[in-house]
Amino acid sequence: MIELSRRNLMTSTAAALAATAMPGIPARAAVPASGKQAPGVYRYKIGSYEITAINDGTWYLALSDKFVKNASLADVQKALADQFLPIDTVPIPFTAMLVNTGSKLVLIDTGTGGQLAQTAGTMGANMAAAGIDPKSIDTILISHFHPDHINGIKTKDGAKVFPNAEINVPAAEWAYWMDDSKMNAAPEAARGAFLNARRIFSDIAGEVKRIEPGKEVAPGITSVAAYGHTPGHTAYSVASGNQSMLYLADVTNNPWLFVRNPEWQAAFDVDGNMAAETRKAMLDRAAADKMIVQGYHFPFPASGYIAKTAKGYDLIPVMWQPSPS
Repeated sequence: MIELSRRNLMTSTAAALAATAMPGIPARAAVPASGKQAPGVYRYKIGSYEITAINDGTWYLALSDKFVKNASLADVQKALADQFLPIDTVPIPFTAMLVNTGSKLVLIDTGTGGQLAQTAGTMGANMAAAGIDPKSIDTILISHFHPDHINGIKTKDGAKVFPNAEINVPAAEWAYWMDDSKMNAAPEAARGAFLNARRIFSDIAGEVKRIEPGKEVAPGITSVAAYGHTPGHTAYSVASGNQSMLYLADVTNNPWLFVRNPEWQAAFDVDGNMAAETRKAMLDRAAADKMIVQGYHFPFPASGYIAKTAKGYDLIPVMWQPSPS
């Protein structure tokens, strides 16, 4: 029986390194490190629909005691450490979702547009690697108006990235963010999001369709009210054949914090109490129905299942499949 201890593991590693440096043994040619990952694209099937998760990079947010409004910094750091994550930084990935219905290409949320963080903005390159031409997108569905979800609609210079797409936004979200009285009454920290929404939408307002919750907004895709994170925050259910899935958008941010602790309220939540109630209701639904979920801020490929636990819930990531199935 082989007993593996930290000591003999370290000894074996040192011996292997020494062997590579022994005189008389020719060294193999060095291969430079690539310094980057392969394209961030993952595909799976829901009925006859093909779902493509498209990664847009990760924002490494410095952790402060204000990130979770109703939990201590020590508790948040412990939750991160329990998942082998750094305790001074919160990784916040961005992953948009493309639905190919067979007749339509429907993009749900549009990424950061490379306008938020140096470590984000890879969506365009990943779409190209996946063979997706932005001109081929028929429909865009927006979950809410935070910049990381709408900035990809336009380039930094204001040109349309998806020139042939019909843009659909939640009516309640439009009513809030495009209201000057709401902007004037908002905290100073939120003013940038109001101004950004105007930058994106003001000159194309006539082309933007406002949608209501509970309606089919594209073939097999239904809008689902998920208010709290923002006043009109909207999730989307996708159904084909006898299968369905739920695009959660920002119902939960980092899952190791907010799926496992559904009562916790993120600093980004406009109405923290409502966001927590919405989160629990939607995670309950996903767990009870055993449906696959896609979370915009989940670790790539940002899809998995929700399991109910004694304390809250847990995210069970999907098993990688070599082909969509």
